[in-house]
Amino acid sequence: MIEETGVVAELEATYAWVETERRSSCGGCSVKGCGTGTLAQVLGARRQRVRVENTIGAEVGDTVILGLREDALLRGSLAVYIVPLLAMMAAALFGEALAPQWGGDNTDAWAIALGLLGFGGGLLWLRGFSHRAAGQKRYQAVAVRVSAKAPVSPVNFVKR
Repeated sequence: MIEETGVVAELEATYAWVETERRSSCGGCSVKGCGTGTLAQVLGARRQRVRVENTIGAEVGDTVILGLREDALLRGSLAVYIVPLLAMMAAALFGEALAPQWGGDNTDAWAIALGLLGFGGGLLWLRGFSHRAAGQKRYQAVAVRVSAKAPVSPVNFVKR
């Protein structure tokens, strides 16, 4: 299970909204001045809110550990990066192969046009996959444990 630390920002019925901070893997790297590190500094640390079932009884302001299954991350990464690319390549090859039959001498134009259509189709598939995955428990982060209790009076947090 892949773990991330966050702070409970809000409670909503049986769910908790947990704020996590986007971090680059460059924090522990000894190489300075690489492109990824520079980009991470420019973009800064952005907070993201994640809704998780509050099965651990966390309170507003508590620091919690969130977990995500490795296979969910792997499948999600493949869906985001590989499927649109493969759809684009397959459609481009299809366009190049069938261009002479369609009366086109310029196979590159057909390959580019169908490649772009294939990429768009891959993105449409990804949109549907994202909506399906949002409703499946295996793709959801879970609250694993409370790592630090909140101070007595949390500031800037809301409890509903």
